[in-house]
Amino acid sequence: MDSETSALSGKRALLIEDEMLVAMLIEDMLTDAGCVLAGSASRLSDALVMAGDDALEADFAILDVNLAGEASFAVAEVLARRGLPFAFSTGYGAHGLPEVWRGRPVLQKPFTAAEVQTILERIVSGG
Repeated sequence: MDSETSALSGKRALLIEDEMLVAMLIEDMLTDAGCVLAGSASRLSDALVMAGDDALEADFAILDVNLAGEASFAVAEVLARRGLPFAFSTGYGAHGLPEVWRGRPVLQKPFTAAEVQTILERIVSGG
């Protein structure tokens, strides 16, 4: 990713991911695009608190669908209510999402830095 030309430069990201290595990889991708990590959580309870925190200053979120065996759709509901754009992250693709969420952008694992940048640029621009 090129932070010099990225529409993501300076944007604040909320990362919800339970796999430490995947989270570190995504953090690197975000940093390379010029993003700032506004917060991260690896468990559903922490993610719910963070997503609902009015003091959270985030421009977008990446939300892993499965957090240590718990579905994260309650977090998706909080993010959607707040109007915070987000993309799901999952190994199952859009077909693994409940019907209500199938219109949301999906980063299908494994993904590349270019795929992450494309999806995130789309969601921060309102696409």
